[in-house]
Amino acid sequence: RQAGLRERQLESLALKYLLNCGAASGRAMAKQVAIPFGLLSGLLAQMKLEMLVGVRSEAPVNDFIYELTRAGAERARSYAQQSTYFGAAPVPLEAYITSVEAQSVSNQCPTVETVAKAFDDLVLDEDMLYQIGEGINLARGFFIYGNPGNGKTSIAERVTRCYSKAIWIPRAISAGGEIIRLFDSTVHEELSLSDLPQGSAIEFDERWVRIRRPTISVGGELTLDRLEVTTNPVTGISEAPIQLKSNCGTLIVDDFGRHAFSPADLLNRLIVPLERRIDSLNLPSGRSFRVPFDPVIVFATNLRPADLVDEAFLRRVSYTVNVPDPSEEQFRQLLA
Repeated sequence: RQAGLRERQLESLALKYLLNCGAASGRAMAKQVAIPFGLLSGLLAQMKLEMLVGVRSEAPVNDFIYELTRAGAERARSYAQQSTYFGAAPVPLEAYITSVEAQSVSNQCPTVETVAKAFDDLVLDEDMLYQIGEGINLARGFFIYGNPGNGKTSIAERVTRCYSKAIWIPRAISAGGEIIRLFDSTVHEELSLSDLPQGSAIEFDERWVRIRRPTISVGGELTLDRLEVTTNPVTGISEAPIQLKSNCGTLIVDDFGRHAFSPADLLNRLIVPLERRIDSLNLPSGRSFRVPFDPVIVFATNLRPADLVDEAFLRRVSYTVNVPDPSEEQFRQLLA
């Protein structure tokens, strides 16, 4: 109950894991679903009484090697028809919302020194740093525009450096009775606990993972369906959209205005989340749920923002930074 899990959810994950690997110890199953063995052992005993699993042999430290019975295999296949996911048990949506509120970029207050340090590997004058710092402190999103090759993407990629380094996110969340995978190793960098302050000793819920505050960049390959929960039709596994994966970090929309869809389409999708900081997502079942919308969105473009979007959008993303051509002195610094 404290974990926000139902027994049927854990049963589904454990049975699908056994279906996939054939046999496993109780501790191996507990590690797979990221739940303490003491909690899972009671469920395993219940599944044994229901003749869903059987004991193949003993394992060290008062454990056993379990395998599926015929009834257990049938139930596992039934679960797998809905979704083949058998990773870490999901964290309730309410707990995820609380975590975003606690780690929000709006809670961060970067100083002038912090901003200067974040961009110290770029050649930028003080006025430009001041403009960028203003946009970062707004923590809502802004436009960066200018001629090609002037460093717009490089600037956008360093925004997250102005905030604290690490956050915690769930590996998966549960919403509307469905599991949505949130942690994505292709865009999230897991951090070791060894870099915590010396002497720190923490115990934490293994369903959560400590990552570097995310910076996710999407370019011309962006499609509007990436802003929605997507479900693999073969595996039945649901994946979080990019704005959810970038919460508490930065989402860069590069080459804005040059996508397969019109800027107005993106405007219609993001205008409410940008204003209310809350997004509504739909599940394959037809249910909808609300999540925090907490990334700093940076729109990088070669075109003037006023030529791309209407006033309604510019009210939500009102801050713009023009990246001018480098001066002769700056150009010499770049070549030095």
